[in-house]
Amino acid sequence: MSERTAPSAGRSEPPLLVAGGTLVDPVAKRTRRADLLVRDGVIAAIEAGISEQLPRRGASTIHRIDATGLLVMPGFVDIHVHLREPGFEYKETIATGTRSAVAGGVTSVACMANTRPVNDSPAVTRFILERAHAAALAKVFPIGAVSLGLAGEQLAPFAGMFDSGIVAVSDDGHPVMDAELMRRALECAKMFGMPVIDHAEDRALVAGGVMHEGAVSLRLGLRGIPAAAEDVMVARDIALAGLTGGHLHVAHISSAGSVRMVRMARAAGIRITTEVSPHHLWLTDEAVTAYRTNAKMAPPLRTEGDRQALLEGLADGTIDCIATDHAPHHKDEKDVEFDCAANGVVGLETMLPLVLRLVEDGVLDLPTAIAKISSEPAAVLGLPVGTLEVGRAADLAIVDPAREWKVDSAEMFSKSKNTPFEGWTMRGRSVLTMVDGRTVHDDRAPQPVRGAAEREVRP
Repeated sequence: MSERTAPSAGRSEPPLLVAGGTLVDPVAKRTRRADLLVRDGVIAAIEAGISEQLPRRGASTIHRIDATGLLVMPGFVDIHVHLREPGFEYKETIATGTRSAVAGGVTSVACMANTRPVNDSPAVTRFILERAHAAALAKVFPIGAVSLGLAGEQLAPFAGMFDSGIVAVSDDGHPVMDAELMRRALECAKMFGMPVIDHAEDRALVAGGVMHEGAVSLRLGLRGIPAAAEDVMVARDIALAGLTGGHLHVAHISSAGSVRMVRMARAAGIRITTEVSPHHLWLTDEAVTAYRTNAKMAPPLRTEGDRQALLEGLADGTIDCIATDHAPHHKDEKDVEFDCAANGVVGLETMLPLVLRLVEDGVLDLPTAIAKISSEPAAVLGLPVGTLEVGRAADLAIVDPAREWKVDSAEMFSKSKNTPFEGWTMRGRSVLTMVDGRTVHDDRAPQPVRGAAEREVRP
C-alpha cells in the first residue's frame, strides 16, 4: 500500500489515554482541555472526563499519559526536507533524518528528490519508502524530480513515480530555467493532482553570488544575489500557473516582491501556495557577519524589510505554511571559505520553538501557528495527516511550552550540525512524539507507576 494513504498499523493493543492536556486544534482554530483516547493507533475519542468513563467501558489495562500542563497537538508536517539518502549518507540518512524529525515533534516529512541517484524513477521512490518503513519513525512522503537527473531538459516519468508513492514534483536545489518544460510540468502534474514545487531562482541573476545583494554583502566584500533573482522566476511561474491551471507551490519564499506577487495571484484566482522557512522569519543578512557559513543558504537571508514582509504574508494567509528546508551538510562542507561553503541549514529540531515565538510576538494565535506546521502543509500536498480528528492516525506532539533549552548542535539527532541558531535559548519542546499511537520520542521526566487498571507508562 502506498505511503500516500499513511495507514496505521493494524494491531490490537490496550487503549492509550492522553489525559489532562490542552488540545490545540488547528482546523477548528481553538484550544480546549480534553482527554484523548487512542485505540489501535487511531484517535478513538476526544472529550472531557474519558478517564472516569473508561473503567465502566470494561478496559482492563489503560496506558495513561499525564499531559497536565502540556499542549497536545497533531504531529507536525514538514513538506520540505532533504533526507539525503540515497547517495549522501555521510550528511544524513532516512533513519537519522526521521529521528531528528520526531525529536522536534515532526511526524510526517516530504523529502526532496536531489539524492544520488536522483528520485526520478519509481525504483528510487520505492527505495525511499522501504528505508522509511525500516526506520519506523516519522512518516515519509517522497517528492519526485521534475526533470530527469535534475538537468532541466526532459520530464521525469510522473506517472510511474506517482504510482510508487510520490506526492509532488520538484527540482529543488535547481531552478527549472526552461519555461516550456515548466509549463509541461504544471500540465502533467495537474493530471495527478500534484503540485509543482518551485525553486524560484534565475541563475543568470544569481551569477556566482553567495549572499543577498545589499549593504552587508558590500561591507563583507562578498558577491550578492539580488532579490530580483527570485522575483523574476516567481512572476514567470505565476504566469505559467495561470496559463495551465496547474498547482504551483513556491518553496522557501524570501523576498517582499515575491510575497506581493503571490498575494495578487491568489486574489486573481491562480492556484498558488507557498511556504516560508523559519530561518527567513527570524534571521537577516546581518547573520552572515563574520562570514558565518551556517548562515549561508539558497535563497539567501535577506533584509529586515523582506523579513517583515514575510511575517505579514504569514499573518494574512498569503503564505500557507512553514517548512524547514532541512538541508544537512557535513562539517567539512561548511568549515571552509564562505564562497566555497555549501548552501543550507538543519531545522527539524528547532522549528517548534521558533513557531511558538510567533505566538509570543503576536504575529499569530496559537491554533493558527500550529496549523502552519500541521494541517495547512498537509493540505498543500493532500496528505491525510496533521489534524486531531477521531478516526485519524494518532500522530501526536505533546509539547511543554515552558521548557527552556539552549541549542547545542552536538546534542542534535541530525547527522549534520549546521544550524544557524547555535547558542540560542529556545522555549517550547515536544516532550513526547507519537506516530500511529506508538511513542517514537520521549523526553519526559520519569513518571510514577499507578494502579493495575490505570498505570503511567512510557509506551
